[in-house]
Amino acid sequence: MAEFFSVLPPDEARALILSHTRPLNDSEQISTADSLERVTVRDLLAPQALPTFRRSTMDGYALRAIDTHGANEQLAAYLKVVGEVPMGAVVGLSLGSGQAAIVHTGGMIPDEADAVVPVENTQIADAGPSGRMPFEIEVLRTVAAGQNVIQVGEDITAGEVLLHAGSVLRPQDIGALLALGITSIEVVRRPRVSILATGDELVPPHVEPGQGQIRDINSYTLAALCRKAGAIPELKGIAVDDRAELQMRAADALAAGDMLVVSAGSSVSVRDLTVEIIDKLGEPGVLLHGVATRPGKPTILGAVDGKPVLGLPGNPVSAMVQFDMFGIPLIQKLQGLSGRPPSRSITVRLSRNVPSESGREDYVPAVLEEANGELVATPIFGKSNLIFTLVRSDGLIRVPLNRGGLLGGELVELTLF
Repeated sequence: MAEFFSVLPPDEARALILSHTRPLNDSEQISTADSLERVTVRDLLAPQALPTFRRSTMDGYALRAIDTHGANEQLAAYLKVVGEVPMGAVVGLSLGSGQAAIVHTGGMIPDEADAVVPVENTQIADAGPSGRMPFEIEVLRTVAAGQNVIQVGEDITAGEVLLHAGSVLRPQDIGALLALGITSIEVVRRPRVSILATGDELVPPHVEPGQGQIRDINSYTLAALCRKAGAIPELKGIAVDDRAELQMRAADALAAGDMLVVSAGSSVSVRDLTVEIIDKLGEPGVLLHGVATRPGKPTILGAVDGKPVLGLPGNPVSAMVQFDMFGIPLIQKLQGLSGRPPSRSITVRLSRNVPSESGREDYVPAVLEEANGELVATPIFGKSNLIFTLVRSDGLIRVPLNRGGLLGGELVELTLF
């Protein structure tokens, strides 16, 4: 078993538990339209080129670029408009020398045309009888071959890799897949995260607490963080501080999920059984008890046969900070991703001093405001069991590991909620 309170810096602690976490090998086929933020199982190849035909990028006239050579407002090129290509239709005409056809943005262009002149760079010279075609236009600006035309396969070619395995699907990815007719996709199964609350003092949120009791809120805030990270939370209720019951409930919860989070069981109190319970769940058991952070120093990190196990402090601020630090990267790893998710951090000006101690990372809730044309963060100081310090804040100021505090007026890193 890991040494009690043998703390590590956050980055080292995260690397330790990630190295003992095995990605899921289960997948499922889902609708592409419903695949936002899911993770691809394998490389996806384009079944065809896109676009499949040459298209105009604007309203104008399709023509042969050579017919506009030298054209300008003082010496226009004259072309005869012999037809129009309707949107959504195959071209039903051909162009000869000195001829053009009306085309619309996104529409197909004739085979003989190699450019499109915008309508604003032309003017009608001879409208013909009753304005019917053919009529003559003046081209007031030279266009080059390929100008204002999207070529076949210019967006993507047949067989090209659309998305690599392990890609998180974004709105634009979904649109691109559907543009190619890919209406279903194989993705990694969502990880199931079992959440077990512990403590004789806890009651469910719908119960009126008695003297010395509090409502269990961590289970629900952690469940919301799981959903936001792409996992499926499974609440396993509240276990009392009894060794036998805790061991049984923890084992059942771990067996039912891909990851176990035990809430309110990592204080230094002699009544804390979580380290012992986690260590008896299987190999390797507890990896670390203690992270060099505030809040959340007594966090427990463990693993059992490739499944990560977190023992989080009961204080809600501590629990949320530590889950963001470890739980979210673990959910990413279970889905086949590596490292931390994309940063939500911004650089802002600090409004006042923030005290700290060298040798640990501090996370302080802060309110984000705008002053004198720049973003300013004002820290909210409070104990880690006060949930409304988070409700009132926009994010967390990070005090780096080897800084003995931050000075008002300096630029700092703020992680947005």
